[in-house]
Amino acid sequence: MGGLDYIVILFYICTIFVVGGIYGTKVKNKNDMFVAGGHAPWWVSGVSGFMTMFSAGTFVVWGGIAYKHGLVAVSINMCYGIAALLVGYFVAGHWRKLGISTPAEYLQLRFGKKAIHFYTWTMMLYRMGGTAVALYSLAVVVTALIPIESQIFLRDVATGNLSLTWAVVILGTIVVIYTMAGGLWAVLMTDVLQFIVLNLAVIFIVPLMFMEIGGIGEFIASAPDDFFLPTSGGFTWFFLGGWVAIHFFMIGAEWAFVQRYLSVPDETEAKKSAYLFGILYLVSPLLWLLPPLLYRGIDPNANPEEAYILASRTVLPPGMLGLMVAAMFSATASLMSSQLNVFAGVLTSDFYNNLLHPRASDKHIVRVGRIMTVVLGAALILIGVSVPAMGGAEAVILSITSLLVGPLLLPSIWGLFSKRLTASAIWLTALISFAIGFLLKFGFANGAWLADIGALAGFADFLAANTKSVDIFSGVVVPLLIILIVQWRTKDQVSQGWKNVQQKTAEYEKAPKGRPSSLPVRIIAWTIGSYAVLMLALGIINRNTVLYIFAFVLFVIAALAGWAAFHLVKKSAV
Repeated sequence: MGGLDYIVILFYICTIFVVGGIYGTKVKNKNDMFVAGGHAPWWVSGVSGFMTMFSAGTFVVWGGIAYKHGLVAVSINMCYGIAALLVGYFVAGHWRKLGISTPAEYLQLRFGKKAIHFYTWTMMLYRMGGTAVALYSLAVVVTALIPIESQIFLRDVATGNLSLTWAVVILGTIVVIYTMAGGLWAVLMTDVLQFIVLNLAVIFIVPLMFMEIGGIGEFIASAPDDFFLPTSGGFTWFFLGGWVAIHFFMIGAEWAFVQRYLSVPDETEAKKSAYLFGILYLVSPLLWLLPPLLYRGIDPNANPEEAYILASRTVLPPGMLGLMVAAMFSATASLMSSQLNVFAGVLTSDFYNNLLHPRASDKHIVRVGRIMTVVLGAALILIGVSVPAMGGAEAVILSITSLLVGPLLLPSIWGLFSKRLTASAIWLTALISFAIGFLLKFGFANGAWLADIGALAGFADFLAANTKSVDIFSGVVVPLLIILIVQWRTKDQVSQGWKNVQQKTAEYEKAPKGRPSSLPVRIIAWTIGSYAVLMLALGIINRNTVLYIFAFVLFVIAALAGWAAFHLVKKSAV
C-alpha cells in the first residue's frame, strides 16, 4: 500500500471515532447503552444484523471456497438470507413484543437463573473465541500489506512488516474505544457506514476484474467444469438445508441478533429488520464473492485464502486499496463490536445491576457498562494475540463449542412458542446433543482404535468422509428430536416460565411505544459526503477516472441521504 491508502484508512478510523463520540453524548442509561433506547430505525437494525455476519474470515474463508469450488460459496451464503427471512416471519416480532432489555432477561424469565448462567458463560466462550480468531485473521491480512522501514517496536524483524501482535492490539483497541463510548448506537451506525464502504469498494472491483480477465466469456472458459454448480466440494444439498436450519437458530436466537430486534420501536419494525437482512443476503453474496471467483481465471495457482486481497491489489488504484482494507476491517469490527456490546450488556444489566446493585443510578450503570466493554475487549485482544501460540488448538476449541450452538439456541426459540417447555429441556438438549456430536466427530471419526472392528471401522471411515453432514446431524437433527420428545412428554403442562413471559408481554403492550430516530440518516449524509470529497481529492491527485466515478457515486448517495433526513426531520416536527 502507498501513502494515499494510509490516508484513506486514517480517515475511515477518524470517522468511526467521531460517530462513536456523537452517540456517546446520548447514552444516558442502560437502555441507551445496550438497546439504543428502542429508537433504532428498522433499516439500521437490518443492515447492522447483515454486517454482524461478516468478518475478515468472510474474505479469507468464503473467498477461498469461492476461489477453489466456485458458486457453491454463493449458495452457502444465500442460506443466511433464507434463514433470516424465516426469522422475520416467525421469530423477530416475538422478541420485540416481550418488552425485555436483554436476551438474558428473557432466559431468566423463561427458564430461571441457572439457565442464564449456563447460557452466558457458554455463549461467551464460543463467541469471544470465534471473534478473537476473526481479529487475528484480519491482522494477518493487514500485516501483509503494511511494511515498516524504520527499526521501531511496531516492526516484525523477520518480515519487515507491522508486527502481528501489534496489529491485533491496535485493531482491537480501535473497536473497543468506539463501542465503549457510543454503546449500541455506535455499533449500529458504524455498521451502516461499514456496509456502504464494503459494498461500494466491491462494486468497483468487479468491473475492473472483468476487464482484467478479458470479459465474461474468458472467465467462463477459464473456469473448471463444476465451477458454476450450486453444490460441489463436499457441500451437498443436505448440508445446505442444515446450514439454513443452523442459521435460523443463530439469527433467531443468538444474542447479538436478538439485540437488533430489541433496538427498534415495535414488533413490526423488528420483522422488517430481519426481512431486510434476509433480502440483502439473497442478492449480495454473488456481488462480493465475484472478485475471488474472477481471480481464479487470472491466477489458478494462487493461495485461495489470499485470493480476495490479491484480486484487490491487481486492479485497484492508490487510495481504493486502502478503502478495501478498511472494508475488511469494517467486517471484523462489526462482528467484534456486536459481541462486546451484547455481553457487556448481559454482565452489566443482568448480573451487576439486577443481582448486585439493583438501586444503582443510570449514570453509574453506564459507567459500569463501559468498564465491562473495556474488560471484555482486553480479554478478546489477549485471546487474539495468543492464537499463534495455541498451535491450532483454537480450531479444536471452536469445533467443540460449535457443537453447542444448535442445542443451545433451539430451546430459546422453542420457548417463545411452547407453553410446556421447562428448564430441563435446556440441560437435556445441550448435554445429549453435545455428547453425541463429540462422540461422532472426535471419537468414531478419528478412531483408529476401531480399525480392527469390521462394521465400526467402515462407520468411522464414513464419518471421516462426511464431517459436514455429521455437524448438521449433531447440531440440528439430534437437538430437534430431543425437543420434540420433551415436548411430547410434557403435553399437559404449562410452565411457570411461560406465565412469567406472558406477564412481561402484557406490560409491554400497555407501555407507550417509541419512534425511530432521524439522526442516523443525517450522520450517513454527512459521512458519505466527506468520503466523496476525499475520493474526489484523491482522483485529482492521481488523475484517475475510477476515483472520479467513485466520488460521484458517493455524492449521489450523500445527496439522497440528505434529502431523506430533511423530510424525516420535517415530518417529526409536524
